[in-house]
Amino acid sequence: MSFTPPVAEQRFVLDHVVRIEELAATERFAEATPDLVDAILEGAGRFAAETFAPLNRTGDQVGAMLTSKGVIMPEGFPDAYRAYVEGGWGSLAAPVEHGGQGLPFALATAVLETLGGANMAFALCPTLNVGAIEALVHHGTPEQQALYLPHLSTGEWTGTMNLTEPQAGSDVGALRTAATPREDGSFLIKGTKIFISYGDHDMAENIVHLVLARTPGAPAGTRGISLFLVPKMLVNDDGSLGEANDLRVVSLEHKMGIHASPTCVMSYGDNDACLGWLIGEENQGMRAMFTMMNNARLNVGLQGVQIGERATQQAAAFALERMQSARAGAPSRDPVAIVEHPDVRRMLMRMKALTMAARALGYAAAGEVDRVALGDEDAKARLELLTPLAKAYGTDCGVEVASLGIQVHGGMGFIEETGAAQHYRDARIPPIYEGTNGIQAADLVGRKLGLEGGAVVARLFADIRAEAAGEESLLALVDDCEGAARWLGGNAASADDRMAGSYPFLTMLSVATAGWLLARQERIAGELLERGEGDLAFLEMKRAVARFYLDQVVPEATGLAAAATAKADILYAVPAEAFLA
Repeated sequence: MSFTPPVAEQRFVLDHVVRIEELAATERFAEATPDLVDAILEGAGRFAAETFAPLNRTGDQVGAMLTSKGVIMPEGFPDAYRAYVEGGWGSLAAPVEHGGQGLPFALATAVLETLGGANMAFALCPTLNVGAIEALVHHGTPEQQALYLPHLSTGEWTGTMNLTEPQAGSDVGALRTAATPREDGSFLIKGTKIFISYGDHDMAENIVHLVLARTPGAPAGTRGISLFLVPKMLVNDDGSLGEANDLRVVSLEHKMGIHASPTCVMSYGDNDACLGWLIGEENQGMRAMFTMMNNARLNVGLQGVQIGERATQQAAAFALERMQSARAGAPSRDPVAIVEHPDVRRMLMRMKALTMAARALGYAAAGEVDRVALGDEDAKARLELLTPLAKAYGTDCGVEVASLGIQVHGGMGFIEETGAAQHYRDARIPPIYEGTNGIQAADLVGRKLGLEGGAVVARLFADIRAEAAGEESLLALVDDCEGAARWLGGNAASADDRMAGSYPFLTMLSVATAGWLLARQERIAGELLERGEGDLAFLEMKRAVARFYLDQVVPEATGLAAAATAKADILYAVPAEAFLA
C-alpha cells in the first residue's frame, strides 16, 4: 500500500503544540522560517513516499542477512540510505559547527516521523544516529567531536548503543564487558553485547559503537560503568579510515518484526585487539548514556506515531474499498463499504484519535528539547516529566492502533499479504526497548513526580486547568491524577504500592496531557473553520477526532484511578509458583 505523509497534521501540531514560530523568533533557530518548514515537511514527505515506503514490504519479507562479509541489507536499502545522506535529511538538527543545519529538534522529529511512517525498520538506523550525536556533543572530547561528529551528523557514518548483555538486560549494573587502559590513552574492549540494532550493515562505510564497559577496579553496579567509543573501522588522525577494529557480529536475532533492522549479537576483542576511547569521565558512563537514551526514548515514542499513522492509512483505505453487508437500518439491502458501519467507524476514529494524541505528546516533548537548548530551565523540568509519557503512551498507542488495523481488515488482516499484520509485529517492540514501558512508569513515579518537591507536575496540572475550561471530563481526570500523585508520593504508599500503581498512573497522566493538547487543537480548528481559513476537510476531521478523544478516551482513563492507588498486597497474595496453576 502507498504511504501519504501527514504534512497538514504535522504542520498544525508544530504550529499549535510546539509553537515553532516562537522558536524561529530566536537567534538560534532563526532559519526555521515558515517557508523553510513547509519545504522541509513536503520534501521529506516526497522522499519518504518515493524512496523509503516501497522498501517496507521487501524489508519485512527478506530482512537483513548475516554473510561471511558481514550484514547485508535487502536490495534497495543501501541506495535509499545514500539518497537519505545526500538529501541532508539526517543533518537537520545536528549542530552547525559539526556539519549540521542547526534547525529545531521538533522539526527533525516531524521528518523522522515521516521516514518511519514510510518504513519504521529502516528509519531506526537514523534514529540511533541522533542519540550518538547527542552523547558526543555533551560528553565527547573536542578531538572526538572533530573526528566523528561531521560524519555522524550527515549520516555518512551510523551510530549504535551497546548496553545489554546476556546476563544484564534492564539491570545494566550487572554488565561485565571490560575496558583495560593502554599507555596511549585508549582502552582494550572485551565482551559480548546483545540486541544491538544496526550493529552491522552495508549502508555506511563506518559504524560508531557506543559501548558501556567496566575499567579495572571499578565500583560494583551502575556506579562503576564507563562509556567508550568503539568504531568498526579505526579512524586516523586526519579523519581517514584505517584498518578494521577487532569486533564482529556473532549472529542476528530472528525477530517477530522489524526484520529489516539487523539486531546483532556483537563480540568485542576476540583477538584482544579491540580499541575504544573513553567518552566523558571514568565511571560516569550512565550519565553519558542517559543523554543518548533520553533522546532515543522520545524517538521510540515517535515510532508509535509512525506505526499508528501507517496502520490507520491502510485500514481507512481498505474500509473504503471493502464491500460487506447492508448498513443496519438502511432502506436498501445492498452491501456497502464497511466504512459505513458504525463499529468500523468507531475503530477508525479511535485509530486516528490515538495517533493524533501520541503525536501531540511526542511533539510537545520535542519542543521542550529545543527550549532547553535555548536555556529555559522550566522546559528542562517539563521535558523530564514528559519523556516517560511520550515513550510509553506513544508506543502503547502504536500497538493498539496496529491491532485495530488488523480488526478493520477482518480475516484479511490476519493474512500476511495485506501487510496489516506487519504493522502489528513491528509495533510490538517499541514498548520494550529503550527501557520497557514498565521502567518508564517506575521512572515517572520514582523520580519525576518528586521533581522540585512536586512543583513540576503541579505546574503541568495548572497549565491544563488554565486552558481546559468547560472540558468537564478532562478536568475530572486531572483531579484524579492529582489525587493519585499525592497518594503515590505520600507516606501511605510503600515502595511496592508505588510501583504497582505506576503504570495506570502513567496512562492517566498521559491521557490528561494529550487531551489538553487536543482540546487546544480542537478550539483552534474551530476558530479557523469559522473564519473559512485553511483546508476545511482537514480541519473538520481534526475537530471531530479531538472531540472523540475528549468524550470517549479521556473518561476511560478516570477508571484507572482505582488501580493507580491500590496497594500491592493483591499482587503478592499468592506464592509466585501459583501463576503456573
